[in-house]
Amino acid sequence: MVGARPLAAPAAEPPRTTEHGLTRCVRFLRRNLRREFHAVVVEPVRALVRHGLFGVPVAVFASVAVLVLHAVDQSRTGATLVRLISHVRGDIPIPLVLLRTPLSLFVPARDLPALPGIPVLFLGFALAQLVLGRTRTLVVAYAVSLAGTFSARVMIAVGPRWWGLPPEAAHVIDTGSSAAVVGLFAHIAVLKRAPVLFLCAVGPTVLRSFEKPNLAGREHIVAITFAVLLGLLAARPPRWPAWLAPRLAT
Repeated sequence: MVGARPLAAPAAEPPRTTEHGLTRCVRFLRRNLRREFHAVVVEPVRALVRHGLFGVPVAVFASVAVLVLHAVDQSRTGATLVRLISHVRGDIPIPLVLLRTPLSLFVPARDLPALPGIPVLFLGFALAQLVLGRTRTLVVAYAVSLAGTFSARVMIAVGPRWWGLPPEAAHVIDTGSSAAVVGLFAHIAVLKRAPVLFLCAVGPTVLRSFEKPNLAGREHIVAITFAVLLGLLAARPPRWPAWLAPRLAT
C-alpha cells in the first residue's frame, strides 16, 4: 500500500536473568537471617524473660565458679588445692583426667585474665542452656573438652611433626572453659543452621588457633570439630534420646 509505514521492530528487553538471580539471593539471605535471628536471639531472649536467671543456672554457676576458684588460687594454700583438684596435664593418668576435667573448666587459664572472659563464658552457657537444655549443655561441654584433652595426648605421642606437639607439652597445665564455650557455640550454630553465629563466635577462635598453633589452639580446633559432628548427628532426629532433645524448635 502506498504511504504505509513499515512496522517497527519490537524493542529488545534487557536480560533479567542477573536481576532475578540477585533478587532471589537477597530474598534467600533475608529469609535465612531472619530465621537465624529468631532461633538464636528471639526465642532464647523470650525464654530468659520468662524464667530470668533461674532459667540459666548453669551459666550462673559457671561464672561464680570461675570467680571463686580464681580468688582461691591467689593464695599459696589455695593454689595447691586448686592444682590437686582441677589441673589437667598430658602426663597424668586418664582416670584422674576424667575426674578433674569438670572442675578444670572453671579454672582460668594461666596465660589469660579471668574477669574479661566471664561475659563470654556466661553468654555461651546461657545460650546453650536456653537452646539445648541443661543436661545436653553439660554433656556437650564435657564431651568437647575431653575430646580436646585426649587429642592433645595423641599429638604429644606423634611428636613435633605435622599437627604434633613436642614432649614438653605434656607438662603444660590445661585448664579453662574456652574449648567448652567455643564448642557450645559451634554446636548451636550447626544445630540451628546459624552461619552468622558460627562466623562471629567460632571464626575468630579458628583463626587464632591456626595463627598460633600451640596446645590450646590445637585443642580448640579439635573441640570445634567434635562439636560440629555432634551438631550434625543431633540434626537428624530421632537419633538423640528425648531427654537430650533441643528445648526450642528450629
